Amino acid sequence: MARRLHGEVHRSDRIGWLRAAVLGAQDGVTSTASLLIGIAAANSGRNELIVAGVAAVVAGAMSMAAGEYNSVSSQRDTEQADIARETAELEEYPDVELEELTQIYEQRGLDRPLARQVAIQLTKTDALGTHVRDELGIHDGGSARPVQAAVVSAIGFVLGAAPSVLLATLLPTGGRIAGVAVAALFLLAVVGATGARLGAAPMTRAAVRVTMIGGVAMALAAGIGNLLGTVV
Repeated sequence: MARRLHGEVHRSDRIGWLRAAVLGAQDGVTSTASLLIGIAAANSGRNELIVAGVAAVVAGAMSMAAGEYNSVSSQRDTEQADIARETAELEEYPDVELEELTQIYEQRGLDRPLARQVAIQLTKTDALGTHVRDELGIHDGGSARPVQAAVVSAIGFVLGAAPSVLLATLLPTGGRIAGVAVAALFLLAVVGATGARLGAAPMTRAAVRVTMIGGVAMALAAGIGNLLGTVV
């Protein structure tokens, strides 16, 4: 009888782009909605809202892309430096590296003879790949991809910010603040739940966490805008 393999679906390979997408969308919703609410609370007109909204989307998307690219590039540079160092150590001190690998497997629960045997076999198969994975903790699915992170983050920001800009310019004066706030809170809940769903995490907790943080930011922006509008 043929053996049936148990198929498992893991989400760890999504960590890089998923984090960037959620961060970009959340920031797009929160920062843009908060800015527009603050400006609207200061009794600004429709033209001011349009200019501020478009500027916020463009500047925010570029900022998120640049920030993600630089941040993930630093991570990638560190990974590559560690891999280069490991390559040199394997060439200069193969016995030391073999012992190091043996101790890693011992710490994971294998007895000494078996740990040594596994270390020898994996070293023969792919010494560098084994050390990169088991010693450095770098996996193909979780390795740094700066361009991917930058693009996904910028797209997430634009998608998160665009609804607030449209609502702020289309709604009548009396309903702008409430309309933008309600829509932004809904979008934040969707972003939190979607990110959790893609990562196979609890959706409700993520949605509540993201929504609460965004709500506080918008409330502060409204208060400051109202204060400045009254004073100025």
